[in-house]
Amino acid sequence: MVDQPNNGEGGTQGTLEDVAPGLFPNDTVPDDLVGYRVPSACQIAGITYRQLDYWARTGLVVPSIRSAAGSGSQRLYSFKDILVLKIVKRLLDTGISLQNIRVAVDHLRKRGVEDLARITLFSDGTTVYECTSAEEVVDLLQGGQGVFGIAVSGAMRELTGTIAEFPAERADGGESDPSPEDELASRRRNKARKTG
Repeated sequence: MVDQPNNGEGGTQGTLEDVAPGLFPNDTVPDDLVGYRVPSACQIAGITYRQLDYWARTGLVVPSIRSAAGSGSQRLYSFKDILVLKIVKRLLDTGISLQNIRVAVDHLRKRGVEDLARITLFSDGTTVYECTSAEEVVDLLQGGQGVFGIAVSGAMRELTGTIAEFPAERADGGESDPSPEDELASRRRNKARKTG
């Protein structure tokens, strides 16, 4: 269950650009078209293929850009999907039940990426609480609740740094920004041009 401490004050922690500057630089392609394949999503989120597959089959975190639709099709996960995968992993690592994580994920899905950047999740091991201001965090801790917290903006910053190292793919088949090329791949490409 995701609860909000009730202190009557809303909080802001900046915009997505403040949290993750240059996340989508010169982005002319809508975010819902650019995604990451399963191997990249697993590495970026720090989870196994088995976890990713199970969570997709059970509806916990499904790829919002493209689902697997038969043999040879590739699932594509958006930035927000991978952020949620990373948060699920952190919640699981702290001992939160999958049932409570499902409720939290349903709540997070309703938020835009900008909104997610303003959230800190706390848990007492049973309930997941959403805090959007320092005052809410203080109220929660003074109430004797909250054992650990996950700053979604921190996870987002970490994800932004990591995701840039992986190839993105456009769901509409258009060109996407290539991933940074390592030296070996660059040599192979240059050698292929010379011989071809």
